Amino acid sequence: MREGQTATAVHRLDYCPPAYWIDTVELTFDLDPAKTRVLSKMRLRRNPDVPAQPLRLDGEELNLARVQVNGAGTSFKMDGGQLVLENLPEGHEPFELEIFTTCQPVKNTQLSGLYVSEGTFFTQCEAQGFRRITYFLDRPDVMASYSVLLRADKAAYPVLLSNGNLVESGELDGGRHFARWHDPHKKPSYLFALVAGKLVAREQKIKSRNGGEHLLQVWVRAGDLQKTEHAMNSLMASIAWDEARFNLPLDLERFMIVATSDFNMGAMENKGLNVFNTKYVLASQATATDVDFANVESVVGHEYFHNWTGNRVTCRDWFQLSLKEGLTVFRDQEFSMDMAGSASARAVKRIEDVRVLRTVQFPEDAGPMAHPVRPDSYVEINNFYTVTIYEKGAEVVRMQHNLVGREGFARGMQLYFERHDGQAVTCDDFAQAMADANPGSELGNRLEQFKRWYSQAGTPRVKAEGHYDAVAQTYTLTLSQSCAPTPGQPDKQPFVIPVALGLLGRDGSALPLQLAGEAQASGPERTIVLHEASQTLTFTGVAQPPVPSLLRAFSAPVCLDCEYSDEDLLLLLAHDSDPFNRWEAGQRLMLRVATKHIADSHSSTSTEAASGQKLLSPALVQALRGVLRHPQLDAAFKDLVLTLPSEAYIAEQLDEVDPQRVHAVREALRLELAVALQPDWQWAFEAHQDSGAYSPDAASAGRRALAGTALAMLCLAAQAQGDAVWPGKAYQRFKVAGNMTDRINALSALVGSGSDLAQPALERFHTQFKGDALVIDKWFALQAMAPDRGGDVLPVVRQLMQHPDFSLHNPNRARSVIFSYCNGNPAGLHRADGAGYAFWAEQVLQLDAINAQVAARLARSLDRWRKLAEPYRSAAREAVARVAAAGSLSNDVREVVTRALAD
Repeated sequence: MREGQTATAVHRLDYCPPAYWIDTVELTFDLDPAKTRVLSKMRLRRNPDVPAQPLRLDGEELNLARVQVNGAGTSFKMDGGQLVLENLPEGHEPFELEIFTTCQPVKNTQLSGLYVSEGTFFTQCEAQGFRRITYFLDRPDVMASYSVLLRADKAAYPVLLSNGNLVESGELDGGRHFARWHDPHKKPSYLFALVAGKLVAREQKIKSRNGGEHLLQVWVRAGDLQKTEHAMNSLMASIAWDEARFNLPLDLERFMIVATSDFNMGAMENKGLNVFNTKYVLASQATATDVDFANVESVVGHEYFHNWTGNRVTCRDWFQLSLKEGLTVFRDQEFSMDMAGSASARAVKRIEDVRVLRTVQFPEDAGPMAHPVRPDSYVEINNFYTVTIYEKGAEVVRMQHNLVGREGFARGMQLYFERHDGQAVTCDDFAQAMADANPGSELGNRLEQFKRWYSQAGTPRVKAEGHYDAVAQTYTLTLSQSCAPTPGQPDKQPFVIPVALGLLGRDGSALPLQLAGEAQASGPERTIVLHEASQTLTFTGVAQPPVPSLLRAFSAPVCLDCEYSDEDLLLLLAHDSDPFNRWEAGQRLMLRVATKHIADSHSSTSTEAASGQKLLSPALVQALRGVLRHPQLDAAFKDLVLTLPSEAYIAEQLDEVDPQRVHAVREALRLELAVALQPDWQWAFEAHQDSGAYSPDAASAGRRALAGTALAMLCLAAQAQGDAVWPGKAYQRFKVAGNMTDRINALSALVGSGSDLAQPALERFHTQFKGDALVIDKWFALQAMAPDRGGDVLPVVRQLMQHPDFSLHNPNRARSVIFSYCNGNPAGLHRADGAGYAFWAEQVLQLDAINAQVAARLARSLDRWRKLAEPYRSAAREAVARVAAAGSLSNDVREVVTRALAD
């Protein structure tokens, strides 16, 4: 921890309401990079429900110049980072508190609070950044009305923005000017924002359903204006969708998005003034991939949807973070699926979301940083902006949606806002509104048990065992659940787990479902709610041995254990009407092959393909060929099915991980698939070209994705066979590509296959795009994640960090190189000589001195070191211990490494 800091855990059960309420805040900023003056005038009153006590205001890295109460000086004291006022007016009448402070934005490398990026002022106040601007009750349950006066040099800072509506603006003496803003909605301090600098805006006026007119603005640097059309279209689509789907209108005269290249997060939902990482605003076909376009749409939607789920109703305390984040991730996922259009495209989006959950969140659930969706304690709240809070939180909301239905969920949302608009509330309040709006539903009947999803950490495992009785024509399915111990929670009680299921006949047909005791069969799919440790279902009228299709659309965030035979999985892959389970069957088959050969320590994977020994069965190859050639299946879906499980996901299925072994086996499987389907890949590449005008729509993006995968596989096979034709074609496509997706796909194919053409292509790429920071991030990342052939990637990474375009101070650039290597290149990081771990430790310590939040996220890369086989385990532990032993660590990093080392 930093010298003078004390790491103290905060516990959820210790929550107490604030001793004071702040009704109004008037802020005056005289903006100067070296010394910004902040005058805060607040109207406070004692909370009558809390015993009388001193007022304790949070502050960090501030210079305090003046404190006045009701216009007169007053005594105060400092207690750590808090300003303590004891001689305050008695009783519960409001009083005025005035605080004058200064801060140094240009020296703020933490990018929290008020800081300067490329000559422009920005703020980031979530979670606890406002205390770096002025002394305040910096907690989310203190909601106040804000008026803000900004003053600055007009030539240097011609644009002055803050939350809410612009009240007035004008000229001042000495070449200065001002702007006064007022936010009509009460908000917590974490939603405050200001921006000041040389910016230009794309503007759009819209009219809401109730006839109200609104001004939308996307503010960027002048050279980026042409890349903002997609962000504006996404914002307009988000506003229209939220009003149509949930009857939630835009509630301000204007809504603004501002982009900056220096930002710790993806974006921030400050009321009416969203601050975004440029990565999630700027997009053009020449510089952004299809994935970038999709991410812009998703993140713009996410932050706009926070306007109601997070801003109008916010968190009582930070333990309730998933109240806003999990709910809003669910909403942005639904938005993206609706924008995708077709049922197939919706399914692709669902699969992509589940892949993130299973490759990132499930490991978090199994590691030392495991925590419930509503955590019980934390040392540093920034460490709990996690996939558990966001993605698993969204799955918890989705289960509620599925248990009460689409209309029932809409009723629950309506009741939630009727009860809590303008309040700071808890996860329990949301679940209660859902249950109360749907009495008699499975959620309403089992609410207290369902809420274990908020309080229990870990990923439940559901085991399915089936038995077919040919004489009685019944199929008995027993579902049982368990959950492994997690830190602080050795024993788990049963969850409420919705299991969507169907049964397939041996010919692939969907069988009608009729449970024992039912008068007649229902449709081919239904949802069973598993709420006990074990439940047995008996289906009647089953004329043939069925294959169960379980957990359709991934109806609950669990691991499913079912003893499928290869024949069962091949049948599901060929015929299941549920796209998720069709994809899952292929993943299970390929995962089964991978884990078998990883476990076989006597096989020599590096020579298997060369010697002609096949890892993939002819039946599996034929099944995958059938998917690739299928005339009705969506191209994006084919691409997902034909993509092998990642090294990270394969590793999670193993009790002990040899990362190099995992890498070798997966690469061997990938090469075999490339060679076995070579004519099919050529067909796929040629049949999925987009010759028309570029569009990032789901269907077009899917065709480009499949063509890109096909090109990568063709280059891989050609490289192994000594054939220069396809690498040459890839290089030509790289040169003439009309959009960034095709260009990056071709460049990735060259780099991934190890072609001699990769280096000249990389040099050409940098020369062409060296002025575009986001594109150069791609250039850095592609090299840091390149296949590690004989330990050659780490030297390249160190060399990239010496490149004139690299800066450790910019989070995007640090992520493009260091995070891409440590998180995206397992074979590169997990070297037998431990050099990758030593590099990780160096970078965590260097980053911690600059930006603790970014450093703590990097520190998470090795929190699963115990799962590694030797010699990796000992070397990784040594690296983690080295970081933990450093003399001056932030609370952010110390919490991560301490928990990683804990027994």
